[in-house]
Amino acid sequence: MKGFAMLSIGNVGWIEKEAPKPGPFDAIVKPLAVAPCTSDIHTVFEGAIGERHNMILGHEAVGEVVEVGEEVKDFKPGDRVVVPAITPDWRTLEAQAGHHQHSGGLLAGWKFSNIKDGVFGELFHVNDADMNLAKLPEEIPLEAAVMIPDMVTTGLHGAELAEIKLGDTVAVLGIGPVGLMAVAGARLKGASRIIVVGTRPKCVEVAKEYGATDVVSYKEGPIDQQILDLTKGKGVDAAIIAGGNADIMASAVKMTKPGGVISNINYFGEGEYLPVPRLEWGCGMAHKDIRGGLCPGGRLRMEKLVDLVLYGRLDPGKLVTHVFKGFEHVEEALLLMKDKPKDLIKPVVLVE
Repeated sequence: MKGFAMLSIGNVGWIEKEAPKPGPFDAIVKPLAVAPCTSDIHTVFEGAIGERHNMILGHEAVGEVVEVGEEVKDFKPGDRVVVPAITPDWRTLEAQAGHHQHSGGLLAGWKFSNIKDGVFGELFHVNDADMNLAKLPEEIPLEAAVMIPDMVTTGLHGAELAEIKLGDTVAVLGIGPVGLMAVAGARLKGASRIIVVGTRPKCVEVAKEYGATDVVSYKEGPIDQQILDLTKGKGVDAAIIAGGNADIMASAVKMTKPGGVISNINYFGEGEYLPVPRLEWGCGMAHKDIRGGLCPGGRLRMEKLVDLVLYGRLDPGKLVTHVFKGFEHVEEALLLMKDKPKDLIKPVVLVE
């Protein structure tokens, strides 16, 4: 089969590989729609998780089941499915402890384009199909559905980690597709005021549609000071980091109230350390809780997110600004995520 792969750090291309085969609990899926992610850019062009050779890229897909193992009970060939970006091994101690994203080791629930070939192939393998696939209703367009496996679950996880309470003031730092879903998540959780940091006009427009009340531009000065000014020096109850380089962590700590939460869903692809300002962290005693988490995966999570979309609580289709038809456009879509033109939020490739 053909797949679009990371050949080595900084290099991508089309390769031929042997088609995957299912184990007794697994499934083989053909993609119906895929989407490249900024994480793919970090992985390939920054070498963020180290060298990978001839590894098929991609971890965002909806597809059709082609084959299942003999122990799979709930899925059969022909089923349309949402495939989460995170496909844990559910028979692990880490999963039993409530950290399925790290089943088998740090970040090991993230298998596609990290530990094994991803979804940018003509076929791809899904471990533990009954626990890692969810049925895709016909009513949800493919373009919107393919936002669920990563963008929706990651952005909403930012709001979950932030422990937003009714009436809270929240800052979302970075309004790419993940940040936009964090805005939507903050609104769903009951935030009253949602201050976003971003400059690209299309992203700002959609952020307001999802619930942003204030917009801050890094071009107009330090964002932490601007947000402190907006809140009359009080700061925010929660800051959700959804983009930026290592310095964004320091800004988040500075703008957050004592007792508040700094929630990170950003993929820091470079550097050895993240800065935490000593004084603004109360010399270590500010009761400012810093949390970072890989997005939840698995079947139950996908089913709940599908229902949010199906019943009109969330429209992730607003994230999609570029649609390509044909598997051969995967490379073009990936490079769009690398170059990030001003009118881009998220590209999608419809495979058929």
